[in-house]
Amino acid sequence: MKFFLIGFMGSGKTYVGKSIAKELGIPFYDLDEYIEEKEGKKIAEIFQSKGEDYFRQLERKCLRDFGIIGDAVIACGGGTPCYFDNLDWINETGVSIYLQTPIKLLAERLSGDQSYRPLIADKSTSELEQYIEEKLKERTEHYLKASIVYHQHNKEDDVVGEILSHLSHITDL
Repeated sequence: MKFFLIGFMGSGKTYVGKSIAKELGIPFYDLDEYIEEKEGKKIAEIFQSKGEDYFRQLERKCLRDFGIIGDAVIACGGGTPCYFDNLDWINETGVSIYLQTPIKLLAERLSGDQSYRPLIADKSTSELEQYIEEKLKERTEHYLKASIVYHQHNKEDDVVGEILSHLSHITDL
């Protein structure tokens, strides 16, 4: 079975994904890393040199590459489920898990990571929080179509343990 982690940047998709994959004994893939490998450029460089439209088309194509692999955990980019028919494809292909994370926690996590995230590179803390809030208004309707919505309340939550527990109730894990 394939498990696709979706959510806003900074929600912990890569960390949680690696941990879940390790616990389940299946491979982990990061869609953004896969795109960078295929293009030979960082995401920020792709955005800068070819624009967001090019990136979203590339992202859609690369996402489909995961259709031919077996069991795996895949961390998607923050915008992946919001473009084209990506989320429909994800839900047809596997189980989608939305990591719903409070704005303040997202901003806290992202404030030190801005240099390689092109959409937030030059934002102050208050601008970052405002940006996150605006983007979440646009994206939440897509995110909420996930198979599983996990509500993280604070950074002390046992996200991995709780998701694994939930998965064991809905799959043959």
